[in-house]
Amino acid sequence: MIYRLLALNIDGTLLQTNGKIHKSTKEAIEYVQQKGIYVTLVTSRSFPSTRKVAKALKIKSPLITHQGAFIASSEDKPIYVQRINEDITYDAISFLEALPCQIRLVHEQFSLANKLKLSNSLLAKTVFTSGDPVFYSQQFVSSLTEYLHDQPVSPPKIEVYFEDESDLQDAKNALRKMFTEIDMIELDSLRLDIVPAGVSKLSGLSYLGSQLGIQIKEMVYIGDGLDDIPLLEAVGLGVSMWNANFEVKRASDWVTRSENEHGVAYMVKEHFRKQQPIEFLRRMNIIKK
Repeated sequence: MIYRLLALNIDGTLLQTNGKIHKSTKEAIEYVQQKGIYVTLVTSRSFPSTRKVAKALKIKSPLITHQGAFIASSEDKPIYVQRINEDITYDAISFLEALPCQIRLVHEQFSLANKLKLSNSLLAKTVFTSGDPVFYSQQFVSSLTEYLHDQPVSPPKIEVYFEDESDLQDAKNALRKMFTEIDMIELDSLRLDIVPAGVSKLSGLSYLGSQLGIQIKEMVYIGDGLDDIPLLEAVGLGVSMWNANFEVKRASDWVTRSENEHGVAYMVKEHFRKQQPIEFLRRMNIIKK
């Protein structure tokens, strides 16, 4: 099989546990792009945060961000945007604020969160590992419901962080019964992402592929999270990181090394060195476009 597109998750995949991208990973991404293979990032992160990573990797193509709700190469010219309706946002936030959780509305230009008193570990997880660059506006308010009553927001995504696993499941089940206009994506036992109905990383990657004329089976995806499973199962070659849990590995075709052992670089060099450059394959009429 000839693969024409490489898509990668960011956290736990491209980034090491120290939050940095290893030199070997940068070299591998440059190597595969020189072969004419399209490279994109697929992530739950906001667009500004994702663009920062893409710049470090010299990726200029559209990026699939906000769990697939916002696809763009520049913030002011998105090629695809889905948003949660202002009224649905308000009603969902009103319900969630009755629960002990951190709520974060993630817009492409800013984020807005409640000032719930959380345990130190959860606060660190929600604030300091959100991946947002310093120029991305982050505001905390005492009541999101009150804020949204006066200043409605229609975000591509809402992040919810729980301290108790049962609270997440209860909230997920209740929201599913209350609204048909949104979908819930469980990232782990304490993190829930709320997106417009029909939005997912897979739908975003499928949309980008349709714009490029690249079929899903002509793609390679590398990821490590529960929300990566649909992509790993759908693409031509699904690759999980060694640091992924068993369920994610089981859904993949190939398991590479961990993020601290340069798993992306290892996989790319092992596989794509065997594939001829795309332009050569076109000249030989092995692929048509």
